[in-house]
Amino acid sequence: MRKMLSLISSALRLSAGRTGAELVNEGSRVVVSARTYADFTPQATFDIKKCDLHKLEEGPPVQAVLTREEGLQYYRTMQIMRRMELKADQLYKQKIIRGFCHLYDGQEACAVGIEAGINLTDHLITAYRAHGYTLTRGGTVREIMAELTGRRGGIAKGKGGSMHMYAKNFYGGNGIVGAQVPLGAGVALACKYQGKNELCVCLYGDGAANQGQIFETYNMASLWKLPCIFICENNRYGMGTSVERAAASTDYYKRGDFIPGLRVDGMDILCVREATKFAADHCRSGKGPIIMELQTYRYHGHSMSDPGISYRTREEIQEVRSKSDPISMLKDRMLNNNMASVEELKEIDVEVRKEIEDAAQFATTDPEPPLEDLCNHIFHNEPPLEVRGTNPWVKLKSVS
Repeated sequence: MRKMLSLISSALRLSAGRTGAELVNEGSRVVVSARTYADFTPQATFDIKKCDLHKLEEGPPVQAVLTREEGLQYYRTMQIMRRMELKADQLYKQKIIRGFCHLYDGQEACAVGIEAGINLTDHLITAYRAHGYTLTRGGTVREIMAELTGRRGGIAKGKGGSMHMYAKNFYGGNGIVGAQVPLGAGVALACKYQGKNELCVCLYGDGAANQGQIFETYNMASLWKLPCIFICENNRYGMGTSVERAAASTDYYKRGDFIPGLRVDGMDILCVREATKFAADHCRSGKGPIIMELQTYRYHGHSMSDPGISYRTREEIQEVRSKSDPISMLKDRMLNNNMASVEELKEIDVEVRKEIEDAAQFATTDPEPPLEDLCNHIFHNEPPLEVRGTNPWVKLKSVS
């Protein structure tokens, strides 16, 4: 009771100058809010799907604890991703976003679950379906949307576009299929060399999983016991080709042969989080690399130039949406266990929509980068002027 009176008193002080009716309503709202939030379940334990294992005697737990605060945070982040990608779809169709654009809606549990299982001081590299990871690695919605429209306020100054976004400890968005995998092993080598107990999460899709350079990387990472989590985001289609038509073996978690692996339900954020924690502990303990296959699904086509229904049916997409949507699964868990109210989640939805609209407004009005910036930001530090091509307005100098 003392706490409630204190809340009412604070609300009344902040509301000085309003009418008596407004003050009463404000005080009542605070009392209701305090009582309601106190009645919510602060945390709950959920049964999750058991992971398939390769060369492992035991795997991640089959139960996961979720706190109310974590659930609300996960829900908000996944909703931001979903709404951001739907807005990108709209802007692309209006020809405001041009070029390549690969959307992530449907796969939100992968990015948010992985991030919940590692630290921001760890490192991450992925392919060109990168918007979600740019967000979880610290990029803002405004920066991401402005990058998509090629504006100066974009996270890569408007010069990277959809496929080439970067942030602290995040090495992109890479456009060459599978080429980020050996780069990720290099980052993991740096982690081991520096001795900071950090690791690198290296992501690729099922379409890239047959690349020779990936198997070469497995070999080196295993020999050198690199702290690298190789993650195959298996969304069932490499461009327009189903995994069954593209791979003699679709057990991507076993592809490392001599490297242990996990196959995980990539539509369940708690499954992804617990598996990532398990994999991170494996790497940090000095056991070397581990492979995770996340079984997930993309709602859009491979890219915006792919309608996504010439090689799969609308009914298939709708079935996944109705039975396995990552946001709906988390929402149902929280509501069914009294961890949140319908009104509270609706309020988050409204806030997210406003954030996306504000970011889209910025992304369509921010200036494009000026011509003099065209050859800047090539090197991390200021380059010597004799490096050819760094500045086309400086007379080139031979150093031979």
